[in-house]
Amino acid sequence: MVLTNTADVAIPELAGYQRRLLIAGAAGMIVSLAGLFMEPTQFLQSYLMAYMLWLGVTLGCLALGMVHQLSGGGWGVVIRRPIGAATRVLPVMTMLFLPIAFGMFRLYSWTNLDLVAHDEALQHKHLYLNTPFFLVRAAIYFLVWNTLTYFLNAWSLEQDTNPDPQFARRMQKLSAVGLLGYGLTITFASFDWLMSLEPHWFSTIYGVLIMGGQGLSALAVLIVVLVWLSRRPPLDRIIVAAHFHDLGNLMLAFIMLWAYFSFSQYLIIWSGNLPAEIAWYLHRLQTGWRAVGITLILFHFVVPFLLLLSRTMKREARTIVIVAGGILVARLVDLFWLIAPEFHQTGVSVSWLDVVLPVSLGAIWLGCFIWQLRGRAILPVHDPGFDEALGRIIEKAKERPAAAH
Repeated sequence: MVLTNTADVAIPELAGYQRRLLIAGAAGMIVSLAGLFMEPTQFLQSYLMAYMLWLGVTLGCLALGMVHQLSGGGWGVVIRRPIGAATRVLPVMTMLFLPIAFGMFRLYSWTNLDLVAHDEALQHKHLYLNTPFFLVRAAIYFLVWNTLTYFLNAWSLEQDTNPDPQFARRMQKLSAVGLLGYGLTITFASFDWLMSLEPHWFSTIYGVLIMGGQGLSALAVLIVVLVWLSRRPPLDRIIVAAHFHDLGNLMLAFIMLWAYFSFSQYLIIWSGNLPAEIAWYLHRLQTGWRAVGITLILFHFVVPFLLLLSRTMKREARTIVIVAGGILVARLVDLFWLIAPEFHQTGVSVSWLDVVLPVSLGAIWLGCFIWQLRGRAILPVHDPGFDEALGRIIEKAKERPAAAH
């Protein structure tokens, strides 16, 4: 069983997928540029939604990787390489933030100084909500995320060739600090990039809600990737049903986390009944946007929750990949629900850019992800949890003769 070959050697078709995805993504972005000239505000709104989806996958993978470093266990061993590849897309996502930085004057009303001058609430928030400080904070967020990504991946690469436990200890220590830094930066980034679309509204739960969504987005992509890899040698002899079961349980936990904080935010704000707070829900629940909210309740929580209660559903690759794909689509709808009503308060408005841009950015992200996946070994053989993961592989091998009879 070959475990140390790079993904490029073990799965040679990855290079072709990478090329086609990058070409498709570039073509989609070129087509969407027509929307930038015809409807610049709509373009930026759709771009922000698409960007937050794929940035969420990237940062969710970073957080899951740090959680695995601290908790250990075989559940994270088989996804450590996809997690690492996803986090190394972060420099590309950093560059893709530039359209938001340049277009912030069309996205955020608090950038309009005339409006601020006549709005007492915005004047009180101007010390925080101003263009220079907004850009400085964004630079700090990306600096923290890229620093964590760099050192975790550098030490992981050294661990591949050197079994010295010092590398695992380094990654554990950095992950302990890194999770705290991730929580703080994501909280403020969600305030800056999403919540400040309606600068009069605020929610102290908002950051945790975005974190839960990022973890869910990351797990959905990781499950789809793992199912795809499990059908190709040599990983078809390595990945077993128990790996899908573990990830399915984790995805179920994130679904419940998202639902709990979503309902808590609604309950607290609605019971407080303050005009500045409930306005955010009024133009979502008393217009056509209510249908989008009901869709989220059903397909972001109820349906996947019920499906993932089934042990069989979580252990079957064919079924869990459908659930994961559906959740990724639901994550896009959730971001649409968070962003679009601020620009279309009278009712639902769906633009072709709301479809083209998420698909185009997704193709670019996946192309870069495959590029990064190709350069590392299939499995982290010196990971402290590798023996536990290998035990499951041996158990599967023992089951095969019995199944043959």
